[in-house]
Amino acid sequence: MSITWSPVDLIYNLISDMGYRITRYFCLLLLIGFTISCTVSKSYRSAMTSFEIGEYTRSIASFRKVYRQTKDRHQKAVIQFKIAEAFYKIGQYRSAEGYYKSALIRNSGGAITWLHYAEVLRANGKYDEAIKSYKVYLDSVPGDQMAQNGIESSLKTKEWLKNPTRYKIGNMKEINSVSNDYAATYAGLHDNEIFFTSSRKGATGKKKSAITGEYNADIFRSNYNMQKTRWDKPQLVDENRIINTFDEEGAASFNTTGNVMYFTRCPYNKSEEKGVEIFSATQLSGLWGDPQKIKIGNDSLMAAHPSLSADGNTLYFVSDRPGGYGGKDIWLTTKKKGGSWEKPVNAGPEINTSGDEMFPYIRENGTLYFSSNAHIGMGGLDIFMAQKDEKGKWIIENMKSPINSTGDDFAISFYADQDRGLFSSNREGSRKDDIYSFLLPPKVYEIEGDIFNKENGTRINDAAVKLIGTDGTMLKINAENGKFKFKLKPGIEYIVAAYRKGFLNAKTIASTVGIEEGKQFQVRMELTPADAPISVDNIYYEFGKWDLLPESVAALDSLTELLVLNPTTVIELMSHSDCRGDDATNSEISQKRAQSVVTYLIAKGIQPGRLVAKGYGETSPKTVTKKLAHIYPFLKPGTTLTCTYIESLADEKQREICHQINRRTEFKVLSSDYREKFEK
Repeated sequence: MSITWSPVDLIYNLISDMGYRITRYFCLLLLIGFTISCTVSKSYRSAMTSFEIGEYTRSIASFRKVYRQTKDRHQKAVIQFKIAEAFYKIGQYRSAEGYYKSALIRNSGGAITWLHYAEVLRANGKYDEAIKSYKVYLDSVPGDQMAQNGIESSLKTKEWLKNPTRYKIGNMKEINSVSNDYAATYAGLHDNEIFFTSSRKGATGKKKSAITGEYNADIFRSNYNMQKTRWDKPQLVDENRIINTFDEEGAASFNTTGNVMYFTRCPYNKSEEKGVEIFSATQLSGLWGDPQKIKIGNDSLMAAHPSLSADGNTLYFVSDRPGGYGGKDIWLTTKKKGGSWEKPVNAGPEINTSGDEMFPYIRENGTLYFSSNAHIGMGGLDIFMAQKDEKGKWIIENMKSPINSTGDDFAISFYADQDRGLFSSNREGSRKDDIYSFLLPPKVYEIEGDIFNKENGTRINDAAVKLIGTDGTMLKINAENGKFKFKLKPGIEYIVAAYRKGFLNAKTIASTVGIEEGKQFQVRMELTPADAPISVDNIYYEFGKWDLLPESVAALDSLTELLVLNPTTVIELMSHSDCRGDDATNSEISQKRAQSVVTYLIAKGIQPGRLVAKGYGETSPKTVTKKLAHIYPFLKPGTTLTCTYIESLADEKQREICHQINRRTEFKVLSSDYREKFEK
């Protein structure tokens, strides 16, 4: 980087090399030029200082100023890379993308540019482009775990977006502002009061953060108004500057009773370097006492984002102290008998990576939640769940969509013993960092159905419906307006049977065995009327013969099932031919065809006494129903398809359709009082 110049040395060397006396005018021009260069150099050093101490928003403004004053293309590219890095650090990935792209065009920043460019592409939902950039980076740094995870993340994100989990989320618009709002949590067991961090108007901090560009954040609270059924306007957690100060405060965590609060404070002191610190404060009679600093390391070390275990004896927090795995790590410390805290211990390599792990939250059941930008995720920060196996090893699981998005998702918290809570995100639809609610609804297993007349498609009112389960369930309801619904249980097989006077019984099967995430079954049940001939569709014979073709099996098996379900029903199987050919031949073939169906049903176990075969030949042409008219619009309901009518049709295709309709197999109910004991 050649952006720092020494003007005095350069002037001297220039004069010596030229070997002649330069005019005052020329010297003046040189000095003016080098004075400008000095200004640029100073501005650049100032921008770099801001960047190196984490004042990213301030560094962006400074770098942009230097960029406008610099003419050298290489130097401009270096500055663009630094601006991209600053935007990347504060999670403004859309802004970072353009600057990384410009830096890459001019080959600035080295291999790391490709990695961070891939990261922001993935955060911006450009997965295919991200994979290409990760691969370019891997050409320079083979085997890099972050890049390999990035490729796998890009592939998995598509799947997670297509198959989201059962979580339901919502933007807390009543609480969120145009500023950053994040790290919301409940105060112990009180779900009608939440505490969160915000840099909104009304915060006590009068100084803008050089990191975020917003005013120093404070801790706010909001109560749920039962009468108005909404959250009240957020207020500062205290008005006396006991908790909130001109410094930045946030990321609160409470004990189970809600009267002790742990929080982060970022003290500012021009005369000495201070790290981010964790404080605790106790509330008594509605008033907060003076915060006490939690001593868990050197004052210059970072300790932030506290989360207290349910028993109050373990404190999880974030730090970049020595002994970690790179970036920011999750650490924990346990309380001694006297109330002080033990030396912090790193949470380990299963949780911590070379990237950043932040915002830990420990549930009462021992499950740890945290955010990371290096584990396999959807982009930016993702929220992860960590549970210990039998050997005490942490098993990490991504919370997936919709909890996670391609933006930054972080700072999750739960209401005690329930699968609902709050988290923060800057995903699409957020103004900045916003607070979101989430709920995992209970697994619902139910069956909802409609009952229709099989012949005319109309709803059947007041049909009786029974639910029979392998667990002994036996329920009965009436289907009002042809509709019914039953709640089901997991791991059970069910039979749903419907019946009504004047119709044959029908049933359907539903099983919740092996279904883990709940399911709503939608069924359509059709009852066959017992007072009119019913067509048995899709029964086929060879031309001029009565042997059943294999294609008829499905239809015949359905008829078998219907007869099994209605064991007292006696039916007549009726076979019809079209009007073409010899009457006697048609009558003989139709009789044999009807008998072949009866023979098939008997072979399937239906008692012979319940079956009567009758061949009608061409003597009973079909009368068009509404259902047929809907299928064939050229036909009108009530029309009988006689030979005279068919021959009157000019269209040959229409005539053939009518003949096909007449060549049919039907059945009609003869009685419903059959008893097997009378069978000889």
